[in-house]
Amino acid sequence: MRARQRWWRWRRSLLRRRCDVVEAWTALALGIALFFGVPAAGCAAGVAAYGAAHSTAVAQRAASRPVDAVLVRDAPPTVPAAGGGSTGTVRATVRWTGADGTMGTGIAKVKAATPGGQHVRVRLDAYDRVVAEPLDDAQVWLSAVSWAAIAALAAAGTLLAVRHGVRRYAQRHRMAEWELAWARTAAEWRRPRT
Repeated sequence: MRARQRWWRWRRSLLRRRCDVVEAWTALALGIALFFGVPAAGCAAGVAAYGAAHSTAVAQRAASRPVDAVLVRDAPPTVPAAGGGSTGTVRATVRWTGADGTMGTGIAKVKAATPGGQHVRVRLDAYDRVVAEPLDDAQVWLSAVSWAAIAALAAAGTLLAVRHGVRRYAQRHRMAEWELAWARTAAEWRRPRT
């Protein structure tokens, strides 16, 4: 019985109004867009985000170079994180010798509680400043998947909001048409019959 009630807008009927047909076609179009458009939007956003993150990683690798450095003093122990755990890296002073023989020092992220004098790998930019590690493959993929999910959810939310708006408009319009039809019918019923 419920399946029959759901499809009444597609059959010819004296009770079917134009807004019913518009609502049914809109629901069909939005359903198709939801089925095909949401995955397409997610894939497109994921591909674009992957390309952007990958080119950023390549540019970061090209703009910096790895250098062996020595930890100047013992690194501090783990730092408590906001969530109750602890981070595995801390900031500590390191020293390195450049390719031209000049000594340099800077602050770099190292493993917590690393003893002083330990060799660590840091990255330097063109001005011999310590820079962050470039994005790795896991971070590039995480960015791509995150943006794909965000785009898919945004597309689905937009389509469902449009469906809700069309449904409310059709319901309002349907009630106005029913009121008008009822007013015409009520006027005929009130006429005296002779």
